[in-house]
Amino acid sequence: MRRVTGPRKERTGDAPCPRLWIGLAAVFVACGVPQLAAQDAPTADQVKKALDARRQELESTLQKAGSIEQEVASLRAERQKINDDLLATAASIQKSEGRLTQIENRLGELEAQEKMIRGSLNQRHDQIAKLLAALQRMGRNPPPVIVTKREDALEMVRSAMLLASAFPGMRKQALELADTLSQLMRIMAESRSEADKEKAENTRLNDMRTKLAGLLETKRQSILDRQTELQKVRLAAEEISKNVTGLNELIARLDQAVAQNTGLQAYEAEVRGAATSAGSVAQPAVLEAPAASSGDPAALPGAKSPPQTQPEMQVVELAPAAPSHAGRIKPAIPFHLAKAKLPMPVNGRRVLAYGEQTQYGSKSKGLVLETRSGAQVTSPCDGWIVYAGEFRSYGKLLIVNAGGGYHILLAGLSHIDVQPGEFVLAAEPVGIMSTTKKEPAGAASAAPVLYVEFRKDGQPIDPDPWWVKVSQKAQG
Repeated sequence: MRRVTGPRKERTGDAPCPRLWIGLAAVFVACGVPQLAAQDAPTADQVKKALDARRQELESTLQKAGSIEQEVASLRAERQKINDDLLATAASIQKSEGRLTQIENRLGELEAQEKMIRGSLNQRHDQIAKLLAALQRMGRNPPPVIVTKREDALEMVRSAMLLASAFPGMRKQALELADTLSQLMRIMAESRSEADKEKAENTRLNDMRTKLAGLLETKRQSILDRQTELQKVRLAAEEISKNVTGLNELIARLDQAVAQNTGLQAYEAEVRGAATSAGSVAQPAVLEAPAASSGDPAALPGAKSPPQTQPEMQVVELAPAAPSHAGRIKPAIPFHLAKAKLPMPVNGRRVLAYGEQTQYGSKSKGLVLETRSGAQVTSPCDGWIVYAGEFRSYGKLLIVNAGGGYHILLAGLSHIDVQPGEFVLAAEPVGIMSTTKKEPAGAASAAPVLYVEFRKDGQPIDPDPWWVKVSQKAQG
């Protein structure tokens, strides 16, 4: 008997049999996967080649690193040599300027002595003429030596009587005249000798200035890779200087601009980390420069009364800075430890000290030095240049950040050789004073003056404890 089960469903390709899937998977696992794995697995040669390639790459990297280290070392050595030459040349120039000043002072003294002697001779011209005429007549008509006739005896007695009364006075006058003429001849000879020394020293000084100009240009070329950073700092300094209300604001804003582009920020952090205790930071008080013409020496903050009312001045003799590594790119020691170690920035006469009365009736906040024409100015300390340019009545102003809240201001320069963002060493040349014509004797001094001010946290401080102790000669 046939069983009726209903209509049979036809198979379609949409629902394959599960057994077929299992079979295909088994075949794939058994055959396909091992073949793919065999294709992806690296061979020993491939592994060796890869290792060789990595080894070569590592060796190349090490060689490049070594080359870079050698280049850095070479740059450091080059920087040190340039700085050594700059320091030595600047020191030689300042010594030469000191010698020239001494020679010029000696020539001035000799000229004054010669003028005085010639004036004395001119006043005694008639007296000297009579004396010489009398001596000449006596030489032409001497009394007879041997008495051979009565007339000779009479003439000899008369001559003796005349000589007895006139000769002592004539002899005294003749000796005085001879002594005066000897002094004049000696002064003239010494003047010629000093003039020759002056000429030779001027030649030597010009040669050293030419050498210094070449060294400064070499240094500029050596920092071309930092021109972008320095340009940013310079432009920022120019913009800031136009929009500040006072000098303290200028310094504060410039410090921030320089710190972002130089090693100043890292050094300040180092100084703060090394400090034994953190002191409270004083709020800087705004200090304005006096409203006066920048071309007038009296416009400087420390300008004093005219020379005729000044007390006795002192000639400042330069002393070398403490020896240190010239290739350094940060201060050798913290500024507060540099007392009695800093060199004076220029040869000159101290005309006003910190705390002395100025012609404005206030106390000077810095040191004023009268310099020779075109004198070389050097940095008093290690530090970063934060400003170099014109600023109100200060004229050309140079500001050095020495770290630790200390700043040094130099005002009155005619030309500045450094730019904002640069790191300078103590005794490194930074500029020159103005060139003035030599004034005649007795005229009022028109020599250029340099104003030097030390600041701590915006407040002026006495710079004297920081200078190298040297002998000072009184200048009458």
